[in-house]
Amino acid sequence: MKNKKFLSLVATLVMAFVLSACGGKDEAEPANNKNAETETNKNMEDHSGSHGQMNHSSSGEVPEDLAVAENPTYPVGSEAVINANHMPGMDKAVATIDGAFDTTVYSVTYTPTTGGEKVEDHKWVIHEELEGAGDQPFQPGDEVVLNADHMEGMNGATAVIDSAKQTTVYMVSYTDTETEDEVKNHKWVIESELSPIK
Repeated sequence: MKNKKFLSLVATLVMAFVLSACGGKDEAEPANNKNAETETNKNMEDHSGSHGQMNHSSSGEVPEDLAVAENPTYPVGSEAVINANHMPGMDKAVATIDGAFDTTVYSVTYTPTTGGEKVEDHKWVIHEELEGAGDQPFQPGDEVVLNADHMEGMNGATAVIDSAKQTTVYMVSYTDTETEDEVKNHKWVIESELSPIK
């Protein structure tokens, strides 16, 4: 009888130990994942400046009034090397040209509508992605409202134009050189940020 009680006690203790170990593991994992996610986001922000939350891919939709380039240096369907580091994994990636358009491109500084730190020198926003854009390009120092969602908190934000340039702008798809993820219809790279494949 004593042996049965002893075995029952041991079994209860073992079961309690196993359950508490499982419970502890479940509780610890989200904390570890959260720490890993925070560290990953921090590394991404460190590497890419203010572009850590940038949307790499897009639907490929463009403003209706955006002019298609008639004779671009890099035609749709061709490939080129990206020479820009707007975000991690972009520089030196081989891009396929999804679209080529003639417009004015801007680098802008703005504070996200979602709060957080000011985003400085964001590249690029096109003329057709600015609220109330008319026929004339904006000038450095002009204040505008963004109608683009390249980054979280961008759409609807008030921005200051840092630079303006009339050029051919490209929508591209490429494989991230760091993660090997496919990036589809990325907006935007400008012609001077592309080079022929050697």
